[in-house]
Amino acid sequence: MSSTILPEVDPATALPADDAGEHKHPFLVALGERVRALRARRGMTRKALAAAADVSERHLANLEYGVGNASILILLNVAQALQCSLAELLGDVTTRSPEWLLIRELLEQRDEATLHRVRVAVGELLGTGGAHGQGGSARSARIALVGLRGAGKSALGAMLAEDLGFPFVELSREIEQFAGCSISEIQALYGQNAYRRYERRALEEAIQIHPEAVIATPGGIVSDAATFNLLLAHCTTVWLKADPEDHMKRVLAQGDTRPMAASREAMQDLKSILAGRAAFYSKAELHIDTSAQPLAQTFALLRLQVRELLGLPAKQA
Repeated sequence: MSSTILPEVDPATALPADDAGEHKHPFLVALGERVRALRARRGMTRKALAAAADVSERHLANLEYGVGNASILILLNVAQALQCSLAELLGDVTTRSPEWLLIRELLEQRDEATLHRVRVAVGELLGTGGAHGQGGSARSARIALVGLRGAGKSALGAMLAEDLGFPFVELSREIEQFAGCSISEIQALYGQNAYRRYERRALEEAIQIHPEAVIATPGGIVSDAATFNLLLAHCTTVWLKADPEDHMKRVLAQGDTRPMAASREAMQDLKSILAGRAAFYSKAELHIDTSAQPLAQTFALLRLQVRELLGLPAKQA
Protein backbone atom coordinates (compact mmCIF):
# COMPACT_ATOMS: atom_id res chain seq x y z
CA MET A 1 0.00 0.00 0.00
CA SER A 2 1.51 3.25 -1.06
CA SER A 3 1.57 6.19 1.29
CA THR A 4 1.15 9.85 0.40
CA ILE A 5 3.81 12.18 1.71
CA LEU A 6 2.35 15.55 2.63
CA PRO A 7 4.48 18.70 2.52
CA GLU A 8 5.51 20.19 5.84
CA VAL A 9 2.93 22.71 7.01
CA ASP A 10 3.71 25.85 8.94
CA PRO A 11 1.31 25.77 11.92
CA ALA A 12 0.81 29.51 12.04
CA THR A 13 -0.45 29.74 8.50
CA ALA A 14 -1.67 26.30 7.44
CA LEU A 15 0.37 26.92 4.28
CA PRO A 16 2.97 24.46 2.94
CA ALA A 17 6.34 25.75 4.17
CA ASP A 18 8.12 24.35 1.10
CA ASP A 19 5.53 25.59 -1.39
CA ALA A 20 7.35 26.63 -4.56
CA GLY A 21 4.79 29.42 -4.88
CA GLU A 22 4.23 29.47 -8.62
CA HIS A 23 1.80 32.36 -8.24
CA LYS A 24 3.81 34.31 -5.68
CA HIS A 25 4.95 37.72 -6.86
CA PRO A 26 8.78 37.97 -6.74
CA PHE A 27 8.57 41.29 -4.90
CA LEU A 28 6.41 39.77 -2.15
CA VAL A 29 8.75 36.80 -1.84
CA ALA A 30 11.77 39.11 -1.49
CA LEU A 31 9.86 41.30 0.97
CA GLY A 32 9.06 38.26 3.11
CA GLU A 33 12.70 37.18 3.09
CA ARG A 34 13.77 40.63 4.28
CA VAL A 35 11.22 40.58 7.11
CA ARG A 36 12.53 37.19 8.26
CA ALA A 37 16.16 38.35 7.99
CA LEU A 38 15.48 41.55 9.92
CA ARG A 39 13.53 39.65 12.57
CA ALA A 40 16.46 37.23 12.94
CA ARG A 41 18.91 40.14 13.19
CA ARG A 42 16.82 41.60 16.02
CA GLY A 43 16.52 38.20 17.73
CA MET A 44 12.71 38.38 17.73
CA THR A 45 10.30 35.50 17.45
CA ARG A 46 7.43 35.80 15.02
CA LYS A 47 5.06 35.99 17.95
CA ALA A 48 7.03 38.85 19.52
CA LEU A 49 7.18 40.78 16.25
CA ALA A 50 3.46 40.29 15.64
CA ALA A 51 2.71 41.68 19.10
CA ALA A 52 5.08 44.65 18.67
CA ALA A 53 3.64 45.48 15.23
CA ASP A 54 0.05 44.96 16.39
CA VAL A 55 -0.73 42.43 13.64
CA SER A 56 -1.87 38.84 13.89
CA GLU A 57 0.77 36.14 13.85
CA ARG A 58 -1.00 34.53 10.91
CA HIS A 59 -0.91 37.80 8.95
CA LEU A 60 2.80 38.17 9.68
CA ALA A 61 3.48 34.57 8.63
CA ASN A 62 1.71 35.16 5.32
CA LEU A 63 3.86 38.24 4.82
CA GLU A 64 7.07 36.32 5.58
CA TYR A 65 6.21 33.54 3.13
CA GLY A 66 5.38 35.93 0.32
CA VAL A 67 1.65 35.23 0.16
CA GLY A 68 0.40 38.28 2.04
CA ASN A 69 -0.09 41.55 0.19
CA ALA A 70 0.05 43.77 3.27
CA SER A 71 -1.18 47.37 3.36
CA ILE A 72 1.35 50.17 3.61
CA LEU A 73 0.26 50.90 7.19
CA ILE A 74 0.93 47.31 8.25
CA LEU A 75 4.36 47.46 6.61
CA LEU A 76 5.02 50.71 8.46
CA ASN A 77 4.07 49.07 11.76
CA VAL A 78 6.33 46.09 11.02
CA ALA A 79 9.23 48.40 10.11
CA GLN A 80 8.81 50.36 13.33
CA ALA A 81 8.67 47.16 15.37
CA LEU A 82 11.87 45.98 13.68
CA GLN A 83 13.47 49.40 14.32
CA CYS A 84 14.30 49.88 10.66
CA SER A 85 13.20 52.29 7.97
CA LEU A 86 10.38 51.48 5.58
CA ALA A 87 12.98 51.85 2.81
CA GLU A 88 15.07 49.05 4.33
CA LEU A 89 12.04 46.80 4.59
CA LEU A 90 11.16 47.45 0.93
CA GLY A 91 14.71 46.75 -0.27
CA ASP A 92 16.22 50.19 -0.90
CA VAL A 93 19.69 49.74 -2.43
CA THR A 94 21.25 51.79 0.38
CA THR A 95 20.18 49.17 2.91
CA ARG A 96 21.64 46.05 1.32
CA SER A 97 24.86 45.79 3.31
CA PRO A 98 26.12 46.73 6.78
CA GLU A 99 28.40 49.41 5.29
CA TRP A 100 25.48 51.07 3.51
CA LEU A 101 23.47 51.08 6.73
CA LEU A 102 26.35 52.47 8.77
CA ILE A 103 26.90 55.25 6.22
CA ARG A 104 23.18 56.09 6.25
CA GLU A 105 23.21 56.31 10.03
CA LEU A 106 26.18 58.70 9.96
CA LEU A 107 24.39 61.00 7.52
CA GLU A 108 20.95 61.05 9.11
CA GLN A 109 19.90 64.37 10.62
CA ARG A 110 22.84 66.20 9.02
CA ASP A 111 22.21 69.65 7.56
CA GLU A 112 22.42 70.44 3.85
CA ALA A 113 25.85 72.09 4.12
CA THR A 114 27.34 69.01 5.77
CA LEU A 115 25.74 66.66 3.23
CA HIS A 116 27.17 68.82 0.43
CA ARG A 117 30.69 68.54 1.86
CA VAL A 118 30.29 64.79 2.20
CA ARG A 119 29.08 64.45 -1.42
CA VAL A 120 32.05 66.45 -2.69
CA ALA A 121 34.50 64.43 -0.58
CA VAL A 122 33.02 61.13 -1.75
CA GLY A 123 33.19 62.28 -5.38
CA GLU A 124 36.86 63.15 -5.00
CA LEU A 125 37.59 59.86 -3.20
CA LEU A 126 35.94 57.83 -5.96
CA GLY A 127 37.53 59.87 -8.72
CA THR A 128 34.18 60.98 -10.10
CA GLY A 129 34.81 64.66 -9.44
CA GLY A 130 33.79 67.06 -6.73
CA ALA A 131 32.76 70.69 -6.62
CA HIS A 132 35.15 72.64 -8.80
CA GLY A 133 37.12 75.39 -7.19
CA GLN A 134 37.17 73.65 -3.79
CA GLY A 135 40.08 71.83 -2.24
CA GLY A 136 42.48 73.27 -4.83
CA SER A 137 40.87 71.58 -7.84
CA ALA A 138 40.55 73.58 -11.05
CA ARG A 139 37.16 75.03 -11.85
CA SER A 140 35.62 73.58 -14.98
CA ALA A 141 35.42 75.84 -18.03
CA ARG A 142 32.24 74.00 -19.08
CA ILE A 143 29.38 76.27 -18.10
CA ALA A 144 26.10 74.37 -17.67
CA LEU A 145 22.89 76.40 -17.53
CA VAL A 146 20.11 74.69 -15.58
CA GLY A 147 16.52 75.70 -14.95
CA LEU A 148 12.97 75.22 -16.11
CA ARG A 149 11.98 75.79 -19.75
CA GLY A 150 11.47 79.47 -20.44
CA ALA A 151 14.26 80.59 -18.09
CA GLY A 152 16.36 81.86 -21.01
CA LYS A 153 18.95 79.06 -21.25
CA SER A 154 19.04 78.99 -25.05
CA ALA A 155 19.14 82.74 -25.62
CA LEU A 156 21.55 83.57 -22.81
CA GLY A 157 23.62 80.44 -23.44
CA ALA A 158 24.27 81.38 -27.07
CA MET A 159 25.20 84.94 -26.05
CA LEU A 160 27.53 83.74 -23.30
CA ALA A 161 29.23 81.21 -25.58
CA GLU A 162 29.91 83.91 -28.19
CA ASP A 163 31.28 86.25 -25.52
CA LEU A 164 33.63 83.60 -24.08
CA GLY A 165 34.60 82.15 -27.45
CA PHE A 166 33.33 78.72 -26.36
CA PRO A 167 31.21 76.21 -28.34
CA PHE A 168 27.49 76.36 -27.52
CA VAL A 169 25.91 72.97 -26.88
CA GLU A 170 22.12 72.69 -26.65
CA LEU A 171 21.75 69.30 -25.05
CA SER A 172 18.17 68.80 -26.28
CA ARG A 173 19.39 68.95 -29.88
CA GLU A 174 22.19 66.47 -29.09
CA ILE A 175 19.65 64.07 -27.59
CA GLU A 176 17.54 64.25 -30.75
CA GLN A 177 20.60 63.52 -32.90
CA PHE A 178 21.43 60.44 -30.85
CA ALA A 179 17.85 59.16 -31.08
CA GLY A 180 17.20 60.18 -34.68
CA CYS A 181 13.85 61.72 -33.73
CA SER A 182 12.36 64.56 -31.70
CA ILE A 183 12.21 64.55 -27.91
CA SER A 184 8.42 64.24 -27.96
CA GLU A 185 8.76 61.21 -30.27
CA ILE A 186 11.39 59.63 -27.99
CA GLN A 187 9.05 59.90 -25.03
CA ALA A 188 5.99 58.75 -26.97
CA LEU A 189 7.70 55.79 -28.68
CA TYR A 190 10.22 54.63 -26.11
CA GLY A 191 9.20 56.18 -22.80
CA GLN A 192 10.78 58.35 -20.15
CA ASN A 193 13.49 55.84 -19.18
CA ALA A 194 14.82 55.72 -22.74
CA TYR A 195 14.84 59.52 -22.87
CA ARG A 196 16.90 59.67 -19.66
CA ARG A 197 19.43 57.24 -21.16
CA TYR A 198 19.82 59.43 -24.26
CA GLU A 199 20.15 62.48 -22.01
CA ARG A 200 22.93 60.86 -19.99
CA ARG A 201 24.73 59.76 -23.17
CA ALA A 202 24.52 63.25 -24.69
CA LEU A 203 25.95 64.83 -21.55
CA GLU A 204 28.77 62.29 -21.34
CA GLU A 205 29.76 63.02 -24.93
CA ALA A 206 29.61 66.79 -24.43
CA ILE A 207 31.91 66.48 -21.42
CA GLN A 208 34.30 64.21 -23.30
CA ILE A 209 34.50 66.38 -26.43
CA HIS A 210 34.45 69.90 -24.97
CA PRO A 211 36.91 71.01 -22.27
CA GLU A 212 35.37 74.46 -22.71
CA ALA A 213 31.72 75.00 -23.60
CA VAL A 214 28.43 76.60 -22.64
CA ILE A 215 25.82 73.87 -22.26
CA ALA A 216 22.08 74.57 -22.15
CA THR A 217 20.52 71.61 -20.34
CA PRO A 218 16.94 70.29 -20.49
CA GLY A 219 14.78 71.40 -17.57
CA GLY A 220 14.33 67.85 -16.30
CA ILE A 221 18.02 66.95 -16.12
CA VAL A 222 17.77 67.10 -12.32
CA SER A 223 15.26 64.23 -12.40
CA ASP A 224 18.02 61.62 -12.72
CA ALA A 225 20.44 61.76 -9.79
CA ALA A 226 23.28 60.02 -11.65
CA THR A 227 23.10 62.44 -14.59
CA PHE A 228 22.85 65.47 -12.32
CA ASN A 229 25.84 64.26 -10.27
CA LEU A 230 27.79 63.98 -13.53
CA LEU A 231 26.82 67.53 -14.43
CA LEU A 232 27.80 68.94 -11.03
CA ALA A 233 31.13 67.07 -11.06
CA HIS A 234 32.27 68.20 -14.52
CA CYS A 235 30.64 71.59 -15.08
CA THR A 236 30.41 75.00 -13.49
CA THR A 237 26.66 75.32 -13.02
CA VAL A 238 24.36 78.33 -13.26
CA TRP A 239 20.68 78.27 -12.31
CA LEU A 240 18.67 80.62 -14.50
CA LYS A 241 15.50 81.18 -12.50
CA ALA A 242 12.37 83.15 -13.29
CA ASP A 243 8.91 83.86 -11.94
CA PRO A 244 6.32 81.22 -12.93
CA GLU A 245 4.41 83.85 -14.94
CA ASP A 246 7.53 84.63 -17.00
CA HIS A 247 8.21 80.93 -17.54
CA MET A 248 4.68 80.47 -18.87
CA LYS A 249 4.77 83.58 -21.07
CA ARG A 250 8.08 82.59 -22.67
CA VAL A 251 7.05 78.97 -23.25
CA LEU A 252 3.82 80.07 -24.90
CA ALA A 253 5.76 82.53 -27.06
CA GLN A 254 7.89 79.60 -28.24
CA GLY A 255 4.71 77.72 -29.18
CA ASP A 256 5.64 74.78 -26.95
CA THR A 257 3.57 73.97 -23.87
CA ARG A 258 5.10 70.57 -23.00
CA PRO A 259 4.34 69.10 -20.52
CA MET A 260 1.39 71.37 -19.82
CA ALA A 261 -0.46 71.10 -23.12
CA ALA A 262 -4.24 70.95 -22.92
CA SER A 263 -4.15 71.42 -19.15
CA ARG A 264 -6.70 73.73 -17.57
CA GLU A 265 -4.40 74.00 -14.57
CA ALA A 266 -1.29 74.73 -16.62
CA MET A 267 0.01 77.46 -14.32
CA GLN A 268 -0.46 75.31 -11.24
CA ASP A 269 1.28 72.42 -13.01
CA LEU A 270 4.19 74.69 -13.85
CA LYS A 271 4.44 75.91 -10.26
CA SER A 272 4.40 72.33 -8.99
CA ILE A 273 7.18 71.30 -11.40
CA LEU A 274 9.25 74.32 -10.39
CA ALA A 275 8.72 73.64 -6.68
CA GLY A 276 9.71 70.01 -7.11
CA ARG A 277 12.96 70.87 -8.93
CA ALA A 278 14.02 74.07 -7.15
CA ALA A 279 15.97 72.28 -4.41
CA PHE A 280 18.07 70.54 -7.09
CA TYR A 281 18.51 73.62 -9.27
CA SER A 282 19.73 75.48 -6.17
CA LYS A 283 22.82 73.21 -6.04
CA ALA A 284 24.20 75.32 -8.91
CA GLU A 285 27.13 77.56 -8.04
CA LEU A 286 25.55 80.71 -9.48
CA HIS A 287 21.91 81.83 -9.36
CA ILE A 288 20.68 84.43 -11.87
CA ASP A 289 17.11 85.76 -11.75
CA THR A 290 16.09 86.38 -15.36
CA SER A 291 12.82 88.02 -14.29
CA ALA A 292 14.56 90.78 -12.34
CA GLN A 293 15.74 92.84 -15.33
CA PRO A 294 15.63 92.99 -19.18
CA LEU A 295 17.61 90.51 -21.29
CA ALA A 296 20.59 92.82 -21.92
CA GLN A 297 21.04 93.53 -18.22
CA THR A 298 20.58 89.87 -17.34
CA PHE A 299 23.29 88.91 -19.82
CA ALA A 300 25.65 91.56 -18.44
CA LEU A 301 25.16 90.14 -14.94
CA LEU A 302 25.60 86.56 -16.14
CA ARG A 303 28.76 87.37 -18.11
CA LEU A 304 30.28 89.29 -15.18
CA GLN A 305 29.64 86.54 -12.63
CA VAL A 306 30.80 83.70 -14.91
CA ARG A 307 33.99 85.53 -15.88
CA GLU A 308 34.70 86.26 -12.22
CA LEU A 309 34.13 82.62 -11.30
CA LEU A 310 36.46 81.42 -14.07
CA GLY A 311 39.09 84.03 -13.29
CA LEU A 312 38.71 85.72 -16.68
CA PRO A 313 38.98 89.48 -17.28
CA ALA A 314 35.61 91.22 -17.09
CA LYS A 315 35.75 92.75 -20.56
CA GLN A 316 33.06 95.05 -21.85
CA ALA A 317 30.16 93.76 -23.96
